[in-house]
Amino acid sequence: MLYINKIIDGDTVEVMNSLSKETKTIRLLGIDAPETYRSRKLKQDERETHIAGELLIKMGKSSKQYLADLLPIGTQVLIRQELKQQKGFYKRALGYIISPDGYCVNEIMVKDGYAKAYNKYWCGELKKYQILNYRAIKENLGLYKTMLGYKKAS
Repeated sequence: MLYINKIIDGDTVEVMNSLSKETKTIRLLGIDAPETYRSRKLKQDERETHIAGELLIKMGKSSKQYLADLLPIGTQVLIRQELKQQKGFYKRALGYIISPDGYCVNEIMVKDGYAKAYNKYWCGELKKYQILNYRAIKENLGLYKTMLGYKKAS
């Protein structure tokens, strides 16, 4: 059995195998959340979104907290992987996190506006995530509330 050991950011968790006590980092497949610290990716996101890095970091921390609320430390989870998408760019395992009540956490993060569909790489749920992302934007859910306030203030 796998349990949540650590929330790394809004799209990455560490799980622990209850028998072997081995830990593994899992990048949530098909979604992307803002960064929680200064990095090359943050600079890239600043250029693409035209949103200041400080605000992106604040949004990243909100995304991380939302994921932590969905998956408290010690929560038992299942990891579902796609055959062609088992490891990401940084050699981290990619997967869909399934909560104890059977929901896909990746999907919830996008639906509630705390992550976006990750269009850079294809996955089996991409089309669904794009539709959910569009709805979250239209309804100003989650992080999109923060962005709306930022755009009004600009």
